[in-house]
Amino acid sequence: MPRNRRIGRRLLQVVWHGIGFGVVALWIIPFLWVARTAFLPKASAVDTGWSWGWTLDNLTRVWQAAPFGQFFLNTLLVCTGVLTVQLVTLTMAAYAFARVRFVGRELVFMLFLVQIMVPPDVLIFSNYQILSDMGLLDTKIGIMLPYFASAFGVFLLRQSFKQLPYELEEAARVEGASRLRILAQIYVPLSRPVYVSFAIVSFSFHWNDFLWPLIVTNSEENRLLTVGLAMFAKSTESGAQWSDVSAATLIVSAPLMLGFLLFQRKVIGSFMHSGIKG
Repeated sequence: MPRNRRIGRRLLQVVWHGIGFGVVALWIIPFLWVARTAFLPKASAVDTGWSWGWTLDNLTRVWQAAPFGQFFLNTLLVCTGVLTVQLVTLTMAAYAFARVRFVGRELVFMLFLVQIMVPPDVLIFSNYQILSDMGLLDTKIGIMLPYFASAFGVFLLRQSFKQLPYELEEAARVEGASRLRILAQIYVPLSRPVYVSFAIVSFSFHWNDFLWPLIVTNSEENRLLTVGLAMFAKSTESGAQWSDVSAATLIVSAPLMLGFLLFQRKVIGSFMHSGIKG
């Protein structure tokens, strides 16, 4: 009987591993096809046969055909700016909800969490109207402004702050430390895995965001990479430009992929150590 159980467990592991490899294949095969096509000559890209030829002309031609350098700088600026402001706002809000006592704290926090249940696309029209009234359309600050606060980040960080022993704060107060000093020297360092996890999620989300930057920007000076890629793909001739479109797609996606490959151990470790308990 124990032998049958071991065989059953091994078969179950094989099945789960097979499912996992299947999911990985569904994700990675399209990316490998795009990466391969980006380096193929134009004639080989539309050929049904296999070709071992490769070239860098596609990347050079695409980089010169559209201002991807400007798009890259815009995206980097927007992602960094949003994340910087988010880290400040969610830290202050999370500490207030976790440690500061005020009337209606739980009610305000519940109302704050309602934002998680509201899809961002629902607020596009109202956000557009507000930015129009403020004269911030087609500006980088207009792209960033609706994302300066994050209910999801506040929830994660609040739970992390509540798990820390309150005695640490009491000891710091006895030494005469202010709330800001306690926050900067105790809560923030001890919650570093949560900060790293949220930073990864926030940066990757805004790097890949498309709909809001498409609606709020009109000029190339303020377009992001995803919008620039869509405009470039739309402007190419149909049928024979797979190599150019694939090269542009690789330019857009390569920075995030390269960053994950270089820091995958830290990325995975931050998510493993940022588990939130009730």
